[in-house]
Amino acid sequence: MLARAIFGPLGGIVEIGAVAATGTWSVADASVGDLVRTRQDEVGQLMAAIRGIGGFSEPAMSIADELGYLREHEVTAPSLLLWSGCIEEIPPRFEELEQPSSVRRMCRMGADLQLSEFLQALVTAAVSGGTDAQHGADRVAEALALAVTLTGEAGRGGTTATFRTWRVTRLPGILRPDSDAPEQGRRGFRAYAHALEGLLD
Repeated sequence: MLARAIFGPLGGIVEIGAVAATGTWSVADASVGDLVRTRQDEVGQLMAAIRGIGGFSEPAMSIADELGYLREHEVTAPSLLLWSGCIEEIPPRFEELEQPSSVRRMCRMGADLQLSEFLQALVTAAVSGGTDAQHGADRVAEALALAVTLTGEAGRGGTTATFRTWRVTRLPGILRPDSDAPEQGRRGFRAYAHALEGLLD
């Protein structure tokens, strides 16, 4: 479950990155396969970082292959709509979503949303695995930076923006005294928030 929670948003990240890489916000020209081949070093580093963060076994890591997000597949406007949390209204004809302005908006919103989900999943895996924040935060920050690069958002302050978004949207529900989170979990998330602040903010 922890691995799936990471690989889910990673699917959105690579699809969005494939569209951004076209330079024209063209869904039809997007190629996940080309993105992964072009960025194979970064993808390899990212997968290694994910494995280290979660202490994942080979079968757990194979979930990424099973989901197929890192293999060539069609990127569609409806999938971008889902990754972006429906920032655009669902039109009578999905072709209307393929306008560059709509695609750009969905990619930008989708990157913000999926990177935040990705960071939440990474920290959850690290805390669940008992990895001390002083040792794990560097690897979480590394994985996030690599994911930001894949989306093409590095020039927009992606890591800092993602950290701040995650901090305000996720942490209060976990850290408040009336939270359902166990005390050990609250301590772990607070420790990661403090450590990541020094690295990303």
